[in-house]
Amino acid sequence: MTTATQKTLVAKTGNEAMSEAMRQINPDVVAAYPITPSTEIVQIFSQFAADGLVKTEFVPVESEHSAMSACIGASAAGARAMTATSSQGFALMWEMLYVAAGLRLPIVMSVVNRALSAPLNIHGDHSDTMGARDAGWIQIYSENSQEAYDNLIQAVRIAEDDRVKLPAMVMTDGFIISHCMEAIELLPDAEARKFIGEYRPERYLLDVKNPYTLGAVDLQDYYFEHRRQLAAAMERAALVITEVAADFKNNFGREYGFFESYKMSDAEIAIVAIGSACGTAKTVVDDLRTRGIKAGLLKIRVYRPFPWKEIVSAIKHLKAVAILDRADSANAFGPPLFSDITSALYLSGVRVPAVSYVYGLGGRDITPEHIEDVYEEISAVSKSGAAPAKLFNYVNLRE
Repeated sequence: MTTATQKTLVAKTGNEAMSEAMRQINPDVVAAYPITPSTEIVQIFSQFAADGLVKTEFVPVESEHSAMSACIGASAAGARAMTATSSQGFALMWEMLYVAAGLRLPIVMSVVNRALSAPLNIHGDHSDTMGARDAGWIQIYSENSQEAYDNLIQAVRIAEDDRVKLPAMVMTDGFIISHCMEAIELLPDAEARKFIGEYRPERYLLDVKNPYTLGAVDLQDYYFEHRRQLAAAMERAALVITEVAADFKNNFGREYGFFESYKMSDAEIAIVAIGSACGTAKTVVDDLRTRGIKAGLLKIRVYRPFPWKEIVSAIKHLKAVAILDRADSANAFGPPLFSDITSALYLSGVRVPAVSYVYGLGGRDITPEHIEDVYEEISAVSKSGAAPAKLFNYVNLRE
């Protein structure tokens, strides 16, 4: 019999891992509309519902806008609500993403990152969720299937905490993680559900004995204050994220933080990145270390709330840093992660030469050779002590 101290090792794709996490979470309502490459998550979960393995009310809707709308209604009524989407479906939810956050509803969503049209592309990059980085949703990114599973379970606790009450999204890279199989450790069902706990909303619309107004018109008199409350909740979420991670480690042994520092303590040069490319970067770091090159990697896990002080502390000793984005802001300045980190460095008075690299748009491969080239370029910057000749760069792009 499986116990909390025993490990169940199974082969799962990223989509299967997230659907298993949803089964263990056993939400009250799941509303969804299929879109590649996240379709399998809700498809598998719908079978769980049909087989009676969960008590969830599964609502097949006519669009992703409707999916988020149904989740908003269910959450407002007092239900634990979840959904999943990608790319254009995520974009179709756009209006409702802001509504969910503004109403402080702890909806949890799995997002399989995929490029936005046009041109049409079904493969993975971060342009969809990066576009909503300031929508008021907690954003947690995953390097692999294990992290996707663990992050989704933790996200429920984080979102529903009384100090937070914000929606949360958990991301994986489309096809690279969502459709590739790897060995992961599943928690025992009972232990997972104990960790998540029962959802007891403080207020909900179906509590007829304690009626309240939700989503009323809010003009100049109080709109500003309510938006500030949302921002304050995001600030408080940082502490809750660390508390939940500590409890997860205490119960199950796997450790999580705002980011993972890989051989950063004595690193002279490093890459900062998000998602599956970090696994490839680790192998490059290991190889460079055998050659006496002090390389490191900072893998961002939590992007919203943005842990800017912690990131600055982790990279301030470097001689040069490369910041890799799998999205491009098309703003003639710099992509999202680069802009956030360099702003944090500036505000902290830290002068680490930083170089921007956009990679992997539309699912284009980034290989160990590409990553090694990045390390070579920032190594040259670190030795010269001068500003990089080219601040904004594109990896594996046809010229």
